[in-house]
Amino acid sequence: MSTRLERCWYGEAPSPLLTPLAALYSAVAARRRRAIQPQTVGVPVIIVGNISVGGTGKTPVVIWLVQQLAAMGMRPGVVSRGYGGRLGQTPVQVLPQHRPDEVGDEPCLIAARSGVPVVIGRDRVAAARLLRAQTDVDVIVADDGLQHYRLGRTLEICVVDGVRGLGNGACLPAGPLREPPARLAAVDFILVNGGTWTPPCSAKLVPWARFGLQVAPLQRLGDGQDAGSLASLAGQRVHAVAGIGHPQRFFDLLTAAGLQVQPQGFADHHAYTAADFAALTDAPILMTEKDAVKARGLAPDAALVVPVAIDLHAPELLSLLEGIVSHDRT
Repeated sequence: MSTRLERCWYGEAPSPLLTPLAALYSAVAARRRRAIQPQTVGVPVIIVGNISVGGTGKTPVVIWLVQQLAAMGMRPGVVSRGYGGRLGQTPVQVLPQHRPDEVGDEPCLIAARSGVPVVIGRDRVAAARLLRAQTDVDVIVADDGLQHYRLGRTLEICVVDGVRGLGNGACLPAGPLREPPARLAAVDFILVNGGTWTPPCSAKLVPWARFGLQVAPLQRLGDGQDAGSLASLAGQRVHAVAGIGHPQRFFDLLTAAGLQVQPQGFADHHAYTAADFAALTDAPILMTEKDAVKARGLAPDAALVVPVAIDLHAPELLSLLEGIVSHDRT
């Protein structure tokens, strides 16, 4: 998204010229939601999504959920659209030999980090059915599926950027929202990524929790080996590379750790080339895991990957997951 749009959406009141279009967008979205008949796929489905465009931190939440479900004795799998990949017109299971330009960067990362089967497809129902047909999964986590209403769901989790919140509260194109703020009152749980934002009055009865990001030991891009802690780079000047939904979150994370950050921001799902790194020779290069899956072979092998995991205490959410597990076993 352009800097101008960010200023409008997150720093200004909705434009009077765009407000009628936003009202039309909201009405169409609501009508579409009412008209679509959800389809079940035979196992519980947990939706992870958001109501705003741009990054909110859904991918680490998906990985966390998969880990929790596996610890409860379930066999989770993931479905995703596979944005940024050229495959997915029909469902495809993500395999180790697939490249991000084929199946998308986020599915590659989720499959590598979680170790569970992942299927991509523009049609999430078809993707979920393929996942069931080809694996023994007994619960499905749908990455970024909140607005894919055809896929029936057992649980809806909405992730919100706690720094930017819901912006000016308007739907596209006057604001950053895919659905109006009242949609939050219909989800089962709200996860807030950092910041100070709290759910609006319409969603006050929905349980919610705030989470942060914990940085694991750094890894060398070339061989994946441990490269020490982020704290060991405190005070140093670094090039920070991020092609994610909200790159500033990554830059702020490094700045908070005491690094002197030279930001290199790219659009979400950016397709890297060697030229993107050619001039970054005078300081260490740090990048997100999502960027790393696309940058291997293009960025220097000595570049550093910054793995993160969510730091979350949410007993109410764990209770919801345990309810799914218990019901599935009855």
